[in-house]
Amino acid sequence: MPIVITILQLITCIVLIAVVLLQSGKTEGISGVISGGADTFLSRNKAKTLDAKLAKATKWIAIVFVVLTLALNIF
Repeated sequence: MPIVITILQLITCIVLIAVVLLQSGKTEGISGVISGGADTFLSRNKAKTLDAKLAKATKWIAIVFVVLTLALNIF
């Protein structure tokens, strides 16, 4: 059983690294401070973008990784 969990954790780890690397950077510099109000107005459909989907996938894959780590620690 620990071997199966270890293999699943390794696969989850590789997928998590790939999803994090596919996300774009969040640093906007000084332009983000100046145009902060326009950014929230123009980004109504932000939940449908690729970055939003990758962020949601990152959360779920990280949760699975943590659960697998705890399960591996118990066994």
